[in-house]
Amino acid sequence: MSSNATHYVAPIKTDLVVDAVRLGEKKSNLWLDAWRDLRRRPLFWISVVLCVVIVVVSVWPSMFTSVPPAGQGACFLDKSNAGPESGHPLGFTRLGCDVWSRLVYGTRVSLAIGIMATVIGTVIGVIMGALAAFYGGFLDSLLSRIGDIFFTIPYIVAAIVVMTVLKEYRNEFVLALAIGGFSWASTARIMRAEVLRVKQADFVMASISLGLSRFRTLLVHVMPNALAPIIVIATISLGQAIVAEATLSFLGVGLGGVSWGADISQAQTSIRTSPMSLFWPSLALTVTVLAFVTLGELLRDALDPKARAQR
Repeated sequence: MSSNATHYVAPIKTDLVVDAVRLGEKKSNLWLDAWRDLRRRPLFWISVVLCVVIVVVSVWPSMFTSVPPAGQGACFLDKSNAGPESGHPLGFTRLGCDVWSRLVYGTRVSLAIGIMATVIGTVIGVIMGALAAFYGGFLDSLLSRIGDIFFTIPYIVAAIVVMTVLKEYRNEFVLALAIGGFSWASTARIMRAEVLRVKQADFVMASISLGLSRFRTLLVHVMPNALAPIIVIATISLGQAIVAEATLSFLGVGLGGVSWGADISQAQTSIRTSPMSLFWPSLALTVTVLAFVTLGELLRDALDPKARAQR
């Protein structure tokens, strides 16, 4: 064979990728998937707009009315249950106070107490549920039994007792503590179930194996991954706390003064002669509670992959 024979070499494609794994163009995690689902739902935007408007009204009530809701020079008995007139679009209450002004300023009271009560109940529930589930054993049994005791106590009844006993110390914080201090048991149960699920994950075992303390592992790795349902239940609980505040004011053991519950209680005596003075605070309470509860329900559906798959 001649040594000058030429050899054929096939061309090499440098742009060829073997066994390449194609990644999705869009990033995906629990919160991004929930956001993509929520932003396509009109009811979500309606509830968000309502919640934002309610918050703005509660923070800056003077932007919406210049009429004081109560006090000297704000109420006139000669206008008792009078209809709308210039500067008073919704008329007057039985005591001659401006209905619109009381609705606007009542938003601040209801939302402030609702938020404080929700924060108190959520913080207690998260701490109790997380400690019980993560450490287990005797601590789990003890905290679970304490939660069962509080779960059997109707928090409205408990709040009535607390506000009756502490009638000389009634203020927004005491009322929020009376509501939130007895309504944390359901949050603790949900948190306990989530921590029991998350603590079985490999990253928790790896964290402990690397020398991180159990308490720090709970704070850094377990709780952040167990808070999604807590955010949902807190949103729903906010609406329930607002209803509780209105109920206590209606029964006369709340703060009284400028409150939707107090206005409903005063207006019930004149429902036949002046039903609108009862209708407006009832409507404000209904819309506010419905907005927050609807937002919580939508968040719960969006954060549940099974619920998203069924739609």
